[in-house]
Amino acid sequence: MSGGALLQRGGGPGLYAAVARKGFRRYATYRTATAAGVFTNTVFGFILAYTYQALWDERPHLGGYGEAQALTFVWIGQALLATVSLGVNGGLDELQERIRTGDVAVDLYRPADLQLWWLATDLGRAGCQLLGRGVLPMVAGAFAFDLALPAAPGPWAAFLVSVVLAVTVGFALRYLVALTAFWLLDSAGMAVLGGLAATFFSGLLLPLRAFPEGFGEAVRLLPWASLLQVPADVLLGRYEGAAVLGALGFQAGWAAVLLAVGRLVQSAATRKVVVQGG
Repeated sequence: MSGGALLQRGGGPGLYAAVARKGFRRYATYRTATAAGVFTNTVFGFILAYTYQALWDERPHLGGYGEAQALTFVWIGQALLATVSLGVNGGLDELQERIRTGDVAVDLYRPADLQLWWLATDLGRAGCQLLGRGVLPMVAGAFAFDLALPAAPGPWAAFLVSVVLAVTVGFALRYLVALTAFWLLDSAGMAVLGGLAATFFSGLLLPLRAFPEGFGEAVRLLPWASLLQVPADVLLGRYEGAAVLGALGFQAGWAAVLLAVGRLVQSAATRKVVVQGG
């Protein structure tokens, strides 16, 4: 039976729920790495927050944000940095290595879909990172700065939905990068390029709304805006009423497109490419 045919066998929702739980538990065991990540995110958050304060002193309404909103944007970024794997190919570096060594051939013979298996794993990883490395830096930022966090539960609920969609878009982008290992001897360079694109075009360094007008409008249409800019704006109340559904629809649309492209690339790879090392 061909690899492409095997991929169509898939698996039930219970299987992928179990895979997600396994991914959560796996990352939950890395307590020292999580503690180090919390410390790093918090320190970087303070550095970026003080930088933003200096910038907003000169440009008080840069990008349409007040200082409190800008500082909140910083700490949302730190909360989502590991959750969405901004700047790294986190979680899928293992897939890249399995493709390089040929071990992915074993994965293709599992009674599960390769893409859904790794998506479920990544959702479990993201949930662990959100709780482990997301909440504490945000709390530290809220104690140290006057943040513009909503009091009503509605924006928080919409934010959590937006985070799930952000993780899905992030996975879809990183999955495409990982699949380049089918054709490249070493796809580490592609992972670096993908990380740089995610860092710059997500708004991690500076909100995309603060970019020059024409350029800023263009980059907000790219998929990387779904990773941080959209979730942050949802929590900050930049969308109201039906506009919230539009923002979530923007993320869902990119998730669907990128997952579909990943499916096509995966199909081409498993049909036509000889697995390196296998």
